[in-house]
Amino acid sequence: MKQYIGTKIVQAEPANRFWFENGEKMVVPDSEDTPNRVREATAGEKGYKVVYPPDGYESWSPKDVFEAAYRETTSMSFGLAIEAAKMGKKIARKGWNGKGMFLFLATDIEFHTEADLSCVSDLEGDLTLPAFVMKTADDHFCVGWLASQTDMLADDWKIVE
Repeated sequence: MKQYIGTKIVQAEPANRFWFENGEKMVVPDSEDTPNRVREATAGEKGYKVVYPPDGYESWSPKDVFEAAYRETTSMSFGLAIEAAKMGKKIARKGWNGKGMFLFLATDIEFHTEADLSCVSDLEGDLTLPAFVMKTADDHFCVGWLASQTDMLADDWKIVE
């Protein structure tokens, strides 16, 4: 059997498996594929209500399963931060907070120059490769930002809204 690793950004909150509202039993299902799991659940079983983008599909996950698969987006590793950037998110280190600094992944860079670029006029396709761009504290953009070893080993990366 092959191995897989997944990366998604979801919204979640701690939630009991089921509860009662106005005398009616309310259940957060695992999925439509496992209806028997609901009957096996114990009252107050700890877990997470999970909401999946983009359609808002709701599910429930046992506490240990959820916490083994997900981390809050305020304390990510560099690898998870890179995956978030690939999804179009802006990312930053915790220590950058308040200075307005963040990174984003640029997939297309347009050149405006007075230089003679006729040597590349007959090339087809993309002329640039994706690169990280940093918005600096003084509102400039640094194209081709490189991570230090400290950045790569840090677990304080977050998504910037």
